[in-house]
Amino acid sequence: MAYETIISQKHGKVAVIKFNRPKALNAINPQVVAEVQKALDEIEKDPSIKVLVLTGEGEKAFVAGADISYMVNLSPLAARKWSQEGHDLGSRIENFPIPVIACVNGFALGGGTEMAMACDFIYASETAKFGQPEINLGLIPGFGGTQRLSRLVGKAMAKELCMTGGMITAQEAKTIGLVNKVFPADKLWEETMKTAELIASKGKVSLRAVKQCIDRGYDTDLRRACQMESDAFGFCVASPDAKEGMSAFLEKRKPDFKGELE
Repeated sequence: MAYETIISQKHGKVAVIKFNRPKALNAINPQVVAEVQKALDEIEKDPSIKVLVLTGEGEKAFVAGADISYMVNLSPLAARKWSQEGHDLGSRIENFPIPVIACVNGFALGGGTEMAMACDFIYASETAKFGQPEINLGLIPGFGGTQRLSRLVGKAMAKELCMTGGMITAQEAKTIGLVNKVFPADKLWEETMKTAELIASKGKVSLRAVKQCIDRGYDTDLRRACQMESDAFGFCVASPDAKEGMSAFLEKRKPDFKGELE
């Protein structure tokens, strides 16, 4: 399917969505949100895809934020609707049935940080910058920044970033737990795809189980979360992937996982 504001690609078992408005530093507007949702629909229909990577076209930005030229004249009701559309996309990414990696190649500000945080984890280039600068416009984060950021880096650090509107480097983002790994700019894509392909070599059923157990158990008391893990473990054992994985281990060969989610 052809898109105007994103690029959707497939590299073997790995799908890639690139935010593609480089002249606007890949700023998000309603068309971007709608096209990403459509691309996610297509990816979800393809059973061969096991990992999704989100990144930005060009070297300057992942996503530099929401498009201010779109927001400047919004009514309160329209602004609330726009915020909800961003939240819906973030939730879609967060709950996507396969792992999602953010490959942050430049500015990830406001909505950019928020889209990256909705992914399962973030890899960043040494030149990447993160921040929630909405306070500088008399606003607050509207796509989940006040909520996901505090869960990832703690309340005090989230308050500092959201109240000052300042930017932090990729290394600072790694230090506070926002980013998993930082790479030289010319190695970021290679290293991200290396991890994506490694994850894509695993069983689809167990990958989804890991994602769901960690996400759903995080805000649940430990007893219930551990029960959730036991239930998921039981379902995994019954899957073809588990049979293949354990057989391959005993037979001292590499497993060939072919299990599906349905």
